[in-house]
Amino acid sequence: MLPSFAYARPKTLDEAVKALADSEGRVHAGGTDLLGCLREGVFATPTLVSLSGVSGLRGIDSTADGGLRIGALATVTEVAESEAVRARYRALAEAAASVASPQLRNQGTLGGNLCQKPRCWYYRGDFHCLRKGGETCFAATGENHYHCLFGGEKCFIVHPSDTAPALVALGAALRVVGPGGARTVPVEAFHVLPSVDYRRETVLEPGEIVAEVVLPPPASGLRSTYRKVRARASWDFALVGAAIALRLADGVVREARVAFSGLTTASIRFSSIAFGRTSRKLRGGSAPSAYQRLLRWGLGRQTGVVTAVVAPRCFRVLCPRHPGSLRALFFRSSALRSSRLSPGFFATMASADFLKPLGPRISPGQCRFFPFAPLSSTEGPQ
Repeated sequence: MLPSFAYARPKTLDEAVKALADSEGRVHAGGTDLLGCLREGVFATPTLVSLSGVSGLRGIDSTADGGLRIGALATVTEVAESEAVRARYRALAEAAASVASPQLRNQGTLGGNLCQKPRCWYYRGDFHCLRKGGETCFAATGENHYHCLFGGEKCFIVHPSDTAPALVALGAALRVVGPGGARTVPVEAFHVLPSVDYRRETVLEPGEIVAEVVLPPPASGLRSTYRKVRARASWDFALVGAAIALRLADGVVREARVAFSGLTTASIRFSSIAFGRTSRKLRGGSAPSAYQRLLRWGLGRQTGVVTAVVAPRCFRVLCPRHPGSLRALFFRSSALRSSRLSPGFFATMASADFLKPLGPRISPGQCRFFPFAPLSSTEGPQ
């Protein structure tokens, strides 16, 4: 049952900021995550400040410099179906189309998808966990096979947004408005890692509201895509997803930006990490070697993780009937975070099918399996 709260419906953004700051309430946009959290007792609030009547927070428009402005109240469906987004920022359109179910995409907003709460079942359940003011992250030694692989410290949540990795890979920024005025925050810097503050998900200060998302003008030769693996094909959160944006010139990678969903506590960007050095042509082995390089770096940074050689015969390619799917899957030990140092088994299966949307020069590749040797914590990705 929903708890009692006051409800404010401001007409302007300034009124919304004032109502939010004065009441110490929470923003109500689409409400697909907010109302569930209130009903389940994840948090309480004295006031909900509805943005439904605020003008200027909707729409998808081109900017003067050739970029794109998307209002925070634009629905996920509007983003997925926008011709401008699909033509110029394919990764974002694909990411939005992969979010939840059609009903939730029709109701949920882009701003809400970026600001949603983590889906950890301990945080959402009847556990007084670290993130809710307790002293323990129950996922550390409990059921954690859907929790983060990278970036966890004290708290091992996975940020559930599909659109955030795409926006990170595309170099997008947010215009945030609050009592102190407006400021611009890169999407890459919007989410807060548990190592910085495990009680917060975003850098928003009290009274601040995400007003719009701004995408830079697409560079010449930009190719982007988003691929997502989930337990249920109909709709589900990502087990692993990847947004990738490449700038190509004559088939040669000049710049590479990669961001993941389902693996990290925030949408961490890996610039040229996955493809090693740029200024080289993409080939059939580019995707497998990219995942090997990335996973070697990431796994080497996890305390207590013992990696193992995984024989090719042990696993099959995920979703073989869907060649456009990202053929990558991470097998996680339930004791991954345990002090017992039980081995965590990881296998990555990647084929060049993942890169097909990026350009015609990429040839098909066979699925490959790799052993991963941990790197030292001081060794960065190359």
